[in-house]
Amino acid sequence: MATLRFQALKESSNRERISVNEAPRRSEIFGKNVFNELAMRQYLTKDSFNGVKDAIDKGLKIERNLADHISTGMKEWAIAKGATHYTHWFQPLTGTTAEKHDAFFETVGDGMAIEKFGGGALVQQEPDASSFPNGGIRNTFEARGYTAWDPTSPAFLLGTTLCIPTVFVSYTGEALDYKTPLLRSLQVLDQSATEVAKYFDKKVTKTVATLGWEQEYFLVDKSLANSRPDITLAGRTLIGHSPAKGQQLDDHYFGSIPRRVLDFMRDLENECMLLGVPVKTRHNEVAPNQFELAPIFEEANLAVDHNLLLMDVMEKVAERHYFKVLFHEKPFAGVNGSGKHNNWSLSTDTGVNLLSPGSTPMKNLQFLTFFVNTIKAVNDNEELIRASIASASNDHRLGANEAPPAIISVFIGSQLTEVLDELEKVTNGKLSPQEKTELKLNVVGKIPEILLDNTDRNRTSPFAFTGNKFEFRAVGSLANCANPMTVLNAIVAKQLNEFKAEVDALIKKKMKKDDAIFNVLREYIKDSRRIRFEGDGYGEAWEKEAKKRKLSNNKTAPEALKVKKAASTIKLYEDLGIMNKVEVLARHEIAVEEYAMRIQIEGRVLGDIARNHVIPTAIKYQNILIKNVKGLKEIFGAEFKKYAQEQLSLIEQISTHIEKINSGITDMIEERKKANKIMDSEKRAFAYCDNVKPYFEVIRYHCDKLELLVDDEIWPLTKYRELLFTK
Repeated sequence: MATLRFQALKESSNRERISVNEAPRRSEIFGKNVFNELAMRQYLTKDSFNGVKDAIDKGLKIERNLADHISTGMKEWAIAKGATHYTHWFQPLTGTTAEKHDAFFETVGDGMAIEKFGGGALVQQEPDASSFPNGGIRNTFEARGYTAWDPTSPAFLLGTTLCIPTVFVSYTGEALDYKTPLLRSLQVLDQSATEVAKYFDKKVTKTVATLGWEQEYFLVDKSLANSRPDITLAGRTLIGHSPAKGQQLDDHYFGSIPRRVLDFMRDLENECMLLGVPVKTRHNEVAPNQFELAPIFEEANLAVDHNLLLMDVMEKVAERHYFKVLFHEKPFAGVNGSGKHNNWSLSTDTGVNLLSPGSTPMKNLQFLTFFVNTIKAVNDNEELIRASIASASNDHRLGANEAPPAIISVFIGSQLTEVLDELEKVTNGKLSPQEKTELKLNVVGKIPEILLDNTDRNRTSPFAFTGNKFEFRAVGSLANCANPMTVLNAIVAKQLNEFKAEVDALIKKKMKKDDAIFNVLREYIKDSRRIRFEGDGYGEAWEKEAKKRKLSNNKTAPEALKVKKAASTIKLYEDLGIMNKVEVLARHEIAVEEYAMRIQIEGRVLGDIARNHVIPTAIKYQNILIKNVKGLKEIFGAEFKKYAQEQLSLIEQISTHIEKINSGITDMIEERKKANKIMDSEKRAFAYCDNVKPYFEVIRYHCDKLELLVDDEIWPLTKYRELLFTK
């Protein structure tokens, strides 16, 4: 292993920079490999084009005869660009993407063949569903699953394969993917938000949720990453002592991007432009070798697809540049982890951002309506919000090194807090002319001015308002954005439905619309005061205060995930038509199963590294020391201890650490065996969390101590100072 480590270091230091050709203008290549509106106009008949547009804009069904015409045009476009295969590109409950490639090629007899792609192949495929997570929806021997075309997300060309974004459902109709519930949540949110928006503008007929994700990631030299079994198998380092210099000086943050990394970024951005992913921002993040990439906002469904596509493309481009991308939320201890901040907002077909104030009191009342309702939705469903970002990997990040804590709270800034405090004072019942004028001029009218100056941000807040959007900062870098976005869409849709019912009830009692809205909002402001927090999310004082406010503090994924199977959660999804009980419970089952499996894998990898690499190396070094002590004894006789005190102390320390590591692994394995015998998935997850995982830190502590004691020349694993500071 030591040889492998130094060979990796040699390869890294000798790495020649891959030069990237002068990039073309981004606007010229944007969407070149996407079957977008321009491509459709060129390759589809007028009726086919209108059919696709109606499906996208109005949700209408595409008739089979039109599907045949669309598939022909799509095939011709793809083949003209060098495609040989097509695939239904879907999002199973693994959290990543999946694809089965079929050739356009088909024989027709007499040794002849044609290029074929019919409407049936476009609209639906039947991949084997037996090996994907299903949470008990189906038996393993029931293999059928169906992918169905999602025309709202355009097809694209990846290499020589035409990729068609699709949903994935079981033979009996239950959703086996993340996209299906997301699409349903977007539909119900559209209906709910549009009805409320009509209070302010009758012309609104459609509302879309928009998403702008910010993807954080680490780049590590490929040779160095491959020399670490833990990075290869677990995606993170399970042992490794912090380097003398980490991120203390904050000199990496927004610093000059290393040339080799910049070449990678340019190459990646070119690929993204071709695929229609509108990436715009790149910069160094806080931790060494940590970076961030962010796009322009898009409709949420397309944004989710683009984020998953980006992660796939990033890995391929990194391979070309001899890098390995680490998406794990906490690949290195002691430095910042990586998140995927989800910036969410609502926009209407009239071009209005519903979370952005305007120039008139009416527009600002509209802003307040959606602003306060979103806060109320988070307040009433904070445990479900926490569950949406729960995972074994994100547990390591939450509450550490600028990541938000496990307690969900909403940050809005001191000035907007003052606005809500003023609204809370509104007289119950009808507003007097004086109150209405004062409210509109002194409170509502000042909102644009307040937001213009209110630029401060709270990096410890899980859910923060940042001007014209809410930033869900607690989402992990490995996560599929569809999961938290489905939850957020659902709870806001439910809240807006309740808001409209309450306002309409007051209007029926002859209260004016503005008065009714203000009265309902005032009560919501009171009800959701507990979720608003402007201070330090890391402080012990906040934990105590949050407990007083009866906010949950679910620090581990198994605890956080319990709400996924709650009766209230099932009712929420069933009432909105997003998921049925079977689908909801399946997702809880899958989540706890995945948690246990990830901890199980990490435990096995850690035991292997500690016993097969660390301990033998420590013994080897200890033998060197023993030989040295024996030599000193031969030279100095009875006085040898005078000259061998340091060596003897090292020998003793090494023995102590070896014993602690070995006993820790033995005890961990026993707990793992007990956990594996538990049939109930949730109880097994808790067993891994409470009984197995605690040994990780014990074993790591003593391994890291040995790293400081053992001769660097024989230490088998690439160290943090090498992984984090290799250019």
